[in-house]
Amino acid sequence: MPTTVLLVDDEPLVRAGLRAILEAQPDIEVAGEASDGAAVLPMVRQLRPDVVAMDVRMPLLDGIEATRAVLRTVAEPPKILVVTTFENDEYVYDALRAGADGFLLKRAAPAEIVQAVRMVAAGESLLFPTSLRKLAASRGNARAREVMERAALTAREAEVLRLMARGMSNPEIARTLILGTETVKTHVSAVLAKLGARDRTQAVIAAYESGFVVPG
Repeated sequence: MPTTVLLVDDEPLVRAGLRAILEAQPDIEVAGEASDGAAVLPMVRQLRPDVVAMDVRMPLLDGIEATRAVLRTVAEPPKILVVTTFENDEYVYDALRAGADGFLLKRAAPAEIVQAVRMVAAGESLLFPTSLRKLAASRGNARAREVMERAALTAREAEVLRLMARGMSNPEIARTLILGTETVKTHVSAVLAKLGARDRTQAVIAAYESGFVVPG
């Protein structure tokens, strides 16, 4: 089955460009389009897309609030890919903290756009660029440190989290640590559970905000 994508952007030309790029792939299908975040929740319920590729800044309801609405009310929510013009945008970071799964620049090359959708759909790797890692580290707070301390990660889980924070996929982590992929999946699941994180992005944000991982 192809990966289905809902495109959300207030600029018709951006939506048309993304549609052309994605629908040229045999494994990706554009399920629908919306021009504002206010339309996302009803369209997600109707179309059940695998991925929502969503602009972070829109006139009626921005991508941050739309992300929160979907994650709060949809039992099995789609993956959410934030699409934006600026790499170090505070709005992008806030959208990731709200639960978005990854990040994509509008000026990205077609191959990068396709890869981003596939990565987010698979959920086994991370779209979290260096600029946002630095921003996460600068947002360090006591609550994040407390969560990390209470998690009491094992040595192996800590290794896995550090490699997740570098953007490695499960197979890449497996090769680095000389482990089976299924074993890595088990460690990743344990890390998420201990941190109370919905996904890899939330776990990595916690790692940087707590100071457990330092950008470098």
